[in-house]
Amino acid sequence: MKIIEIIIKIALIILLSLCLMKMPYGYFQLVRFAVPVGLLILTFGLDKKTVVIQILFVGLAILFQPLIKISLGREIWNAVDIIVGVFLFVLVF
Repeated sequence: MKIIEIIIKIALIILLSLCLMKMPYGYFQLVRFAVPVGLLILTFGLDKKTVVIQILFVGLAILFQPLIKISLGREIWNAVDIIVGVFLFVLVF
């Protein structure tokens, strides 16, 4: 695994973890820009064998994208943040 991929995954884990705290709205807008970019960068770095993970990353990038707001409610977004963060953590280790 490339070091840049590890750095991106750890940065995304930290960003998503901080979403569970009380943060200003601007932080959540930052997350909506940073997470899709990070996931798409990771998608292009994956092997052809990992098509399922590529599809999952693209789907998550669409979910987090900032252009069309997907309103799920705070509790559901917190659950999504935790699940994605844990998934990235598992991929790192």
